[in-house]
Amino acid sequence: MIRLEDITVKFNEFTALDTINVQVNEGEFFTFLGPSGCGKTTTLRVIAGFIQPAAGRVYVRGEDITHVPIEERNIGIVFQSYALFPTMTVRDNIAFGLKIKKMKAGEIAQKVAEIARKVDLSDEQLGKAVSQLSGGQQQRVAIARALVTEPAIICMDEPLSNLDAKLRVQLRNELKSMQQNFGITTIYVTHDQEEALTLSDRIAVFNKGVIEQIGTPNEVYNHSSTEFVCNFIGDINKLEPALIAQINQVSPQLAPNQTHYIRLERVAVNRAEGEGAFCTKGFIKSREYYGMFIKYTIETDAQTIRAIVRNDGVRIYEQNQQVDITIKPEDIMSYPKGEGRP
Repeated sequence: MIRLEDITVKFNEFTALDTINVQVNEGEFFTFLGPSGCGKTTTLRVIAGFIQPAAGRVYVRGEDITHVPIEERNIGIVFQSYALFPTMTVRDNIAFGLKIKKMKAGEIAQKVAEIARKVDLSDEQLGKAVSQLSGGQQQRVAIARALVTEPAIICMDEPLSNLDAKLRVQLRNELKSMQQNFGITTIYVTHDQEEALTLSDRIAVFNKGVIEQIGTPNEVYNHSSTEFVCNFIGDINKLEPALIAQINQVSPQLAPNQTHYIRLERVAVNRAEGEGAFCTKGFIKSREYYGMFIKYTIETDAQTIRAIVRNDGVRIYEQNQQVDITIKPEDIMSYPKGEGRP
């Protein structure tokens, strides 16, 4: 569907993107994830046509669109700020792109009504000024405006970042449902790891103008290909040499010239993990209660380690309580030393 081939973008002497290669499949929800300034929004703007690359090609369905004007690319865009016209009605905002195409009034009215139903905007809301709507409703208007022209692709640049946490989760679910219903190929930009893992079919993790890994949410989380991805996606424990030496006494497979990590939920607390697992004792130093799970900080004789335990409402460990922690060597992710961190 979309193919980026050796895309390089420079701003004067600064290289914003360095030889980016991406293949996005038809109907896929594909996310560009990374910290601020890593190149994810620049890549989206190259696809949309706002930025011309210094080198490389952009293809859509096999056609080279690298130098095709923005208005001829058939790509819908939802900006971080929504970029709506605050004094215009919702109806006129949604219809704006259709009017630019000089469609007939009757056809415009029909298309606006159809898309409004699909994104759950009422007739009453269509008659209101955008400034009278809540943040969540404005987001739906921005999506409706992008979809009403029936684009082949929709690009979204952090569309949930201006919303409060509860509404962000609610609209995240609605966004994925809408994308599946429309079956439209979606490029989504975010710095929020949870958002990327929840929404995406696949994720490209950006770092300083290059892509560190492309994969499914499970692949980038549980099989991070670089130390940067390992640190950037989710929370993690870095294992200290003293603990590595203890683990190697049970299962000698952790190389001393590598850096080793384990996800918090892979550290078992008072739970047997079978043959070959490493087990040691520790004391609860502190805990953080999150409702569905509890995060414990545990002091062992080798290092302080954190663990996430599913909250069953029964077993809640107190400060200074002794516990057993168990680690399976196969759950440890290892990288050459000096590979780098975010």
